[in-house]
Amino acid sequence: MVDLKSQYEKIQDEIDNAVLDVVRSTQYINGPEVKKFQQDLEEYLDVSHVIPCANGTDALQVAMMGLDLKPGDEVITTSFTFVATVEVIALLGLTPVLVDVYEGTFNMNTESVRKAITPRTKAIVPVHLFGQCVNMEEIMSIAKKHNLYVIEDNAQAIGADYIFSNGKRKKAGTIGHVGCTSFFPSKNLGCYGDGGAIFTDNEEIAEKIRIIVNHGMVVRYYHDYIGVNSRLDSIQAAILRVKLKYLDKYAKLRREAADYYDNAFADNAKLIIPERSSFSTHVFHQYTLKTRNIDRDKLKKYLGSKNIPAMIYYPVPMHEQNAYKNYEYKKEDLSITDKLSKSVISLPMHTELSKQQQDYIISHVLDFVNNQ
Repeated sequence: MVDLKSQYEKIQDEIDNAVLDVVRSTQYINGPEVKKFQQDLEEYLDVSHVIPCANGTDALQVAMMGLDLKPGDEVITTSFTFVATVEVIALLGLTPVLVDVYEGTFNMNTESVRKAITPRTKAIVPVHLFGQCVNMEEIMSIAKKHNLYVIEDNAQAIGADYIFSNGKRKKAGTIGHVGCTSFFPSKNLGCYGDGGAIFTDNEEIAEKIRIIVNHGMVVRYYHDYIGVNSRLDSIQAAILRVKLKYLDKYAKLRREAADYYDNAFADNAKLIIPERSSFSTHVFHQYTLKTRNIDRDKLKKYLGSKNIPAMIYYPVPMHEQNAYKNYEYKKEDLSITDKLSKSVISLPMHTELSKQQQDYIISHVLDFVNNQ
């Protein structure tokens, strides 16, 4: 699904030198490279505060801890997402309220959010799925009306631009009260291990989050909050500093690959190409097709037999997972999510895809589809 080896080979000297500089410095934890990466990412995102942490799941959890959400508070998010989004809500004793998505973009349905709000609702977690933004203008309007926090799960859309109705642009993850991202190796901005970050323009929230990620400690051995140990190590920060310089180039290459797929599949009645929102650029963390009147699982198996790695994101939505069945959901309120979980398939999508590779993938997809 990704070709990290070929990507590394193109920037090998820069990466190797950056890593060796950290090794020679022996400042592996909270070293200068972490601070420099933090500043570089603040500049790139045009956000006041970036707080690096150990991974994207920690980022979500710490963000919620920093907002003083209490056990029993309801947090609205989507059922069509990776488990981390819902997992941290449950871990903190909060109540996940799962809403449906739009069939075209796979992103949170804002009308479903409105209907899900109760007096116990305290926050909304929009997930910018597969590389493009949720309609944040509507989400922020809903949140303002009901005095709710907004925590953006931006693990899949770093670098995407949200376009407001007045033409103003802001980077994904910088519109809500807090944004969170993951630097898992396969992400658009990925390190060579685990990593994450939290970002906000709110000074007070930023300061509390900085304390929480460091064991709730301001002065060493004096703990003002219940915290966690969640740090981005210096070697990963050094790698991310190098790769951040290429993030926009990587997004351009992904869009070109997506265009090539689109052109190949656009006229096929059994395949529906991903919809691109008018209010968001798309950085194509995944290229996800919807299938129609074919056996999606057999297509995946067939592609595997041709050494083409296809993936299904996500075969079991959160409201159908055993871990979350104790929460109350109305199945009819999540009908689009259920439909998508049975029909979507994602094709290889990364910065090193050649036209020759894509032609091979496309030809086998079409061979299967046209013979069904």
